[in-house]
Order: sequence, then structure tokens, then C-alpha cells
Amino acid sequence: MHFAKTFALVSVLTAGSATMHVQAADLFSPTPFVPEGWIVTLKGNLKVGPTYPGADDYSVVGFPSVSFRRVGTPERFSAPDDGLSFSLLEESAIRVGVVGRFQGGRYLNDDRRLFGLDKINWAVEPGVFVEYWPVEFLRARAELRHGINGHHGFVADIGLDFVQSFGAFGFSVGPRLSLGDNDFTRTYFGVTPVEAALNGQVTPYRPSGGLTSVGATAGVTYKWSEQWSSTANVSYKRLVGDAADSPIVKRFGSENQFGFGLTASYSFVTGR
Repeated sequence: MHFAKTFALVSVLTAGSATMHVQAADLFSPTPFVPEGWIVTLKGNLKVGPTYPGADDYSVVGFPSVSFRRVGTPERFSAPDDGLSFSLLEESAIRVGVVGRFQGGRYLNDDRRLFGLDKINWAVEPGVFVEYWPVEFLRARAELRHGINGHHGFVADIGLDFVQSFGAFGFSVGPRLSLGDNDFTRTYFGVTPVEAALNGQVTPYRPSGGLTSVGATAGVTYKWSEQWSSTANVSYKRLVGDAADSPIVKRFGSENQFGFGLTASYSFVTGR
């Protein structure tokens, strides 16, 4: 009996000691850290490109942009010619969301040879995008957008990027395809009989939609620090199909469309 009482007492004390040990471990063990806040990236962009689609002269455009991502989320690659994007679905290999681009207009002040041709106002092109990474160094991306204001057609851009990093340097290069529907091609590359009569140097032309250009884009990024980076890029488009056959391109412009750009980026954390 004495032995049984002693055993019971030891058992209670042992259990109590184990419980206290577990509670102490829970009390002093570190709580898993969950990153909070957002990383905001501000960009200043400077781009040189054709004054209007099919032009043979160039203009310079500067504009700001901003992007957000959660703290702890790795920075996604973005090609220099991507539209401004916001993800709605983001997995390891696929990303889907909304996108927007700006398309400059075509005005008589740009080129006096355009006399008699209709003015084309600037346009914004909201739409959707999807991108897919079949392997970690290769990205495929497609954008489908619809014009507002300057044109009211559908346009699409399809690209493939080979992406590599070497220390503070990042490189990307890949081919591009651009398409436009009837409304888009007739706005920028078509000539009505009235326009032809007023201008006197071009003939009437009614193009159809389809593939408008093929080309490539390359960029190099250098990370100066965790906050600062800069990117330089160059692009080339060759107008094809009905866009290349336009009398506006033949008479006043060029089938070869070059582009250059510089971007400075600054990132900071907010919302903690």
C-alpha cells in the first residue's frame, strides 16, 4: 500500500512537471514571423519610338509608373515592353490579370506630309494578359486589349523572353508578334477616297486585320542596391501584311520601327 501511494505521488509530480515543461516551451518558443506590408516600386520611364505607327521619324516620351507586391513575395520579371499590369491570379508558373497601354495619336504637326489625312487622337488600351513560365528562364506572355478614344479595335501582342541573371545584372531577349483587327489597321494604315483626294500623294487603301508586325525586344537591368535599379532596352518591329503595304507607310513612313528606352526604379516598404 505504501509503495502504491508513493508510485501515485511520483506519477502526479512527473505529469505536472511535464505539463509545466510543455507550457514553458510554448511560452518561450519564438512565434513564426509573417511578413507584413507592401513593397512599392516607383519608376521613371523614358522612351524613344516612332511618332505614330508606321512613321519614319521619332519622338521622346517620359512617364511615371508604380507597382506593388507583398513583403516576402519575390519580384516578378517584367519585360521592358510589357503593358502596365495587375495580377488577379498568380501561381508559380502562371500569372493572369488586367493590363493597359497608351498609344500616341497621329497629328498634322507630326508630319506636314499627312495633310488631308484624318487626325487620330491618342488612345488607351485596357485588356487582359496571361503569362506562363514553362521553365525558370523562359517566359511566354500574351496581351489582348481594346482601344478607347483614338481607335476602337482589338489588338494583341505575343512574346517569348529568355531571362538570365548574373550577379547584379539581369538580361532578357525574345521575339514579338503584334496583331490588329480591321478597325485598328484601317484607323492607322487605311486611306479613304476623300483623304486620298485631299492629300494628293497617296491612293485609297482599305486594309484588313491580321498580323501587323514581327520583331524582338532586349533589355539589361542593373541593381545598384536593394532599393535602386536601372534598365536599358532596345526593340525592333518589322511591319508586315496589310500594315506594311499601306501607302502611308510606303510614301511617308518606314516598315522598320525601332524603339529605345531607359527606366530608373526605386523600391521601398510601406504599411508595416
